[in-house]
Amino acid sequence: MADEITRAGPTQGPTVKQNIEALEHVTAPETTSATLPASSMDPAHRARVEKSLKRKLDARCSLFVLIYILNYLDRNNIAAARLKGLQSDLNLDDTQYSTCLSILYVGYILMQVPSNMLTNRIQRPSLYLSCAMLLWGLISTLTGNTNNFTGMVLVRFFLGFVEAAFLPGALLIQSKWYTRRELTTRNAILFCGNIISNAFSALVGAGVLSNMQGVLGHAAWRWLFWIEGAITMFIAIVAAFVLPDLPHNSRGFTEEERQVAQLRMIEDVGEADIDAENQGVFDGLIMAVKDIKIYLMMLTFTAYVVGLSFNAFFPTLTGTLGFDYVGTLLMSSPPWAFSCIVSLINAWHADRTQEKFWHITGPIIGGMVGFVISMSTLNVAARYVALFLQASSYAGFIVFYSWISSSFPRPPAKRAVAIALINAFSQLGNVAGSYVWNLKENGYRKSYGIVTAMFGVTIIGCYAFRAILADLNNKLEEGERSWESQPDAASHTAEMEHMDSPDEALRMQKGFRYLL
Repeated sequence: MADEITRAGPTQGPTVKQNIEALEHVTAPETTSATLPASSMDPAHRARVEKSLKRKLDARCSLFVLIYILNYLDRNNIAAARLKGLQSDLNLDDTQYSTCLSILYVGYILMQVPSNMLTNRIQRPSLYLSCAMLLWGLISTLTGNTNNFTGMVLVRFFLGFVEAAFLPGALLIQSKWYTRRELTTRNAILFCGNIISNAFSALVGAGVLSNMQGVLGHAAWRWLFWIEGAITMFIAIVAAFVLPDLPHNSRGFTEEERQVAQLRMIEDVGEADIDAENQGVFDGLIMAVKDIKIYLMMLTFTAYVVGLSFNAFFPTLTGTLGFDYVGTLLMSSPPWAFSCIVSLINAWHADRTQEKFWHITGPIIGGMVGFVISMSTLNVAARYVALFLQASSYAGFIVFYSWISSSFPRPPAKRAVAIALINAFSQLGNVAGSYVWNLKENGYRKSYGIVTAMFGVTIIGCYAFRAILADLNNKLEEGERSWESQPDAASHTAEMEHMDSPDEALRMQKGFRYLL
């Protein structure tokens, strides 16, 4: 198998064959007659091992979904609490309330890149993420103890600071285990935690806010924070024992499964998913800031997040249909359940076809139709259908994240920074979005106009990014034709990719192409 994927490699990095041989050398002392190196396995046996590996991995990574649900519950339950007196009890005006929403993203933005750089370098990222979760659960619980604007701002800032570790960290861990043909669907399952939380938070909010008012002399909205924070801390302890670490050292897998996990990633892009031994702490950051593709994705993704900012105000937008607060919370759930189904189907099809652009822009166009309906009519049924279309625009958001991972595949240090940097910068969209929805006139018509425009910018940015990748694919193909005849083929191809040296994407196997 190693010989089948051997190719001319760069002078500064190992070939695919060398990567496989290194893998076999590392694991050889532990192998027995019953445990062959992954590259020497009988195809049928390897298929069985790989099936067992993915079954265990999917089961353990499924906890990410529950964590993401709690992550968003702890972050967005302030919207439900607002309907039951939080704003009046703390004497917040509309601007102060918007500040409480937006300040979370200041801490969130500041911490994402350093957190993911740390996650990429440590050997037990599961423990790091579990500790972060335990801490944000505690901070969320303390939100129920605030009594004024200053206290709420401080708690929300530190909540965002600690929560920053989770999403880019989870995406990075999954990208270390799943191939490019598997990642979008797995990311979709992860992001269903986000989508489900929008539906689930409404149901939980309705239950707590309806039944806990005055219990032990406290307002129901305070109980909402206390109960959800306590649940988060309990799950954090469970996560420390369940979440996977890295393919070479994760507990709960056999030696064969760990070998196959590493070999799968080598075969996916032609090199092991490890950083060079002489790579410094900031080398990944330096490589990332030199890549112009990252800046385009940062701006495009930020526009997308502004367009999706209706998420934090969804109960309020549902309330414009004329329901009471319990009815509003209950009616807020079905659009997100619909969005979850659409997202899974869209991600599955994106993986099957290995296409990204239309699987991102299609849901965006559907969301724009929903925005236009909301701006154009006061009919209750039409506006409620529009909420379904708006919520379904999240389906493209999920594919966008997998596009990030597949467009910056190696080395892991650069991919870690790319994921965190793009995600962190995009949170500026949430800061701006907190104020976009202050425009209440005519059923938030002006707000809908702004997010419609932002979705338009997103489509333009995605098209430009696709054009850049298509051009790089053409140059990769041109470089491939020269590998057989040119002695310094890797350097030539690196030049085609606008890289400073052939130490990154060009250690990929022959036939590698960026996904469009």
